[in-house]
Amino acid sequence: MYGDATNWNEDEYRESILKEREIQTRTVFRTAWAPPERISNPDAFVVASSDGTLAFHSLNSLVSQSASFGYSKGQDVMVAEPERVVRAHDGPAYDVKFYGEDEDALLLSCGDDGRVRGWKWREFSESEVSLHLQGVCTEDHVKPLLELTNPQHKGPWGALSPMPEINAMSVDPQSGSVFTAAGDSCAYCWDVESGKIKMTFKGHSDYLHTVVSRSSASQILTGSEDGTARIWDCKTGKCVKVIGSQDKKSRLRLSSMALDGSESWLVCGQGKNLALWNLPASECVSTISIPVHVQDVMFDEKQILTVGAEPVLRRFDLNGALLSQIHCAPCSVFSISLHPAGVVAVGGYGGLVDVISQFGSHLCTFRSSSL
Repeated sequence: MYGDATNWNEDEYRESILKEREIQTRTVFRTAWAPPERISNPDAFVVASSDGTLAFHSLNSLVSQSASFGYSKGQDVMVAEPERVVRAHDGPAYDVKFYGEDEDALLLSCGDDGRVRGWKWREFSESEVSLHLQGVCTEDHVKPLLELTNPQHKGPWGALSPMPEINAMSVDPQSGSVFTAAGDSCAYCWDVESGKIKMTFKGHSDYLHTVVSRSSASQILTGSEDGTARIWDCKTGKCVKVIGSQDKKSRLRLSSMALDGSESWLVCGQGKNLALWNLPASECVSTISIPVHVQDVMFDEKQILTVGAEPVLRRFDLNGALLSQIHCAPCSVFSISLHPAGVVAVGGYGGLVDVISQFGSHLCTFRSSSL
């Protein structure tokens, strides 16, 4: 017996199918916890996704929703509507950072459109703008307070190159600077006050994946598709050290890097290996192998957290001993962010975010609903 097709709407059906496909293939490229000091939302974090949005979520709200979530047919992961969502970029949003640690902190993002945009976090998180219309999360058109645009290079007859993407950022509030890793093989130092480029760091032979500020030594560190990490002097703009092989036949992209709290230890993710460097001694003290390609890495005190192209969060000590491995929801994990209380948020393919306690238990798993 056939169903009644009297009220069938083909356009609505096609739109729902396309929307479901978009949600399933969305990727969370970065998560970031809000600054914990003097912030009205200490449990807040922001998700940067491949659809160009920034979504603000509250952990308390997510845990409450997760506790009451019923696993219905065809839905095994909670879909969580954010407290607020902003269309930040035309194309994927690759990174998100907080500039400052108080209520005047800026929320910064960068993306495939070659721009860095910034909003006042207090206004972003406490806005009374309604995000929900008949239960649907809607886009919030908020003009950014800060906008930085990558330079385009001139070619023959004055033609301009395509806008190079910005793959990562690092901030140094002490010097009033934001550093960006761009698709034109350069890193840039931007003055937050004026919005102008203060310095350009040239030397890599391929596009950059990552940049880290080492403010104690007035340096930045960059990692590139060319297989090397470089240490740069921020006063002169010159490269002071190259880490890794520059042999094109054997090189593997340097996809991620992180400094510890003392800024004396550097860990680099390259291929299926982690390399731990003692920077004062300019020495690689250990190499850690994992089964898949590394996609993000960070320090937690004297331990190293890493994720890659599999649903696993690994924790190592500085000697390379595996301390724990925790299964995650995304089949491929692109980012780790650590709250000062020890809570870890990981994000990845499928628009999935997994929030894990310091004891290894899963506080909540959800798929972020954006626009």
